[in-house]
Amino acid sequence: MQIVCPVCKKKTTWEENPWRPFCSERCKLIDLGKWASEEYKVPGEGTGEKGEKEKKETDN
Repeated sequence: MQIVCPVCKKKTTWEENPWRPFCSERCKLIDLGKWASEEYKVPGEGTGEKGEKEKKETDN
């Protein structure tokens, strides 16, 4: 099966690819670095004072 690397958009195969869904270890590390530098974020409940305040308001 052919897939497109989410980082560099290069076509690669799914089968026997140790870095899937990426085309290489380099692209895998680039993606990991983006998560580590908070370039990517998963939406969710806030943290800290503001998050606690919003949570208390929704609990009432």
